[in-house]
Amino acid sequence: MTPLRQRMLEDMSIRNFAENTQHSYLLQVSSFAKYFHRSPEFLGPQDVRAYQVHLTNARKLSASSVGAATAALRFLYKVTLKQNWAPDDIPMPKRPFKLPVVLSPEEVLLFLNSVDNLKQRTILMTAYAAGLRVSEATHLKVTDIDSQRMVIRVAQGKGNKDRYVMLSPRLLDALRRYWQAERP
Repeated sequence: MTPLRQRMLEDMSIRNFAENTQHSYLLQVSSFAKYFHRSPEFLGPQDVRAYQVHLTNARKLSASSVGAATAALRFLYKVTLKQNWAPDDIPMPKRPFKLPVVLSPEEVLLFLNSVDNLKQRTILMTAYAAGLRVSEATHLKVTDIDSQRMVIRVAQGKGNKDRYVMLSPRLLDALRRYWQAERP
């Protein structure tokens, strides 16, 4: 392992970056170095720009993929290598804004009613009604449901952050039906 890679890993660990983020950043910086056949220590903002052009035009990557590479390079140069470049020296690509697909209430009911398994239907209903990620919905515990305050506590969600989400009366009823059916 090179000293630069080790230092970058330490910098990310100190900042408590997620394992996936650390892996992604190291992969992006490694690809950058391989593209120029040189250590990033010897490259500058003009090289970063040339690499962004390569990712956009030659490799035809999406704005979010170029953004991931840019974030990794910004971290490398600003934190690990402590370069005093202006933020515009490594610009972030603008992501296109797209409206999400929103199902009608009838489509949601049709979808949820098509799931025969009570456990799976309850998980999907919880994820949809409370706006949870699948991993958050599957890791809920009975103690996370607060029917007095009508909230659900999501422990250690994305970014290892806790948060509360609203609990609708209809979802509470579905959770109670599942609890009664599955309780030993």
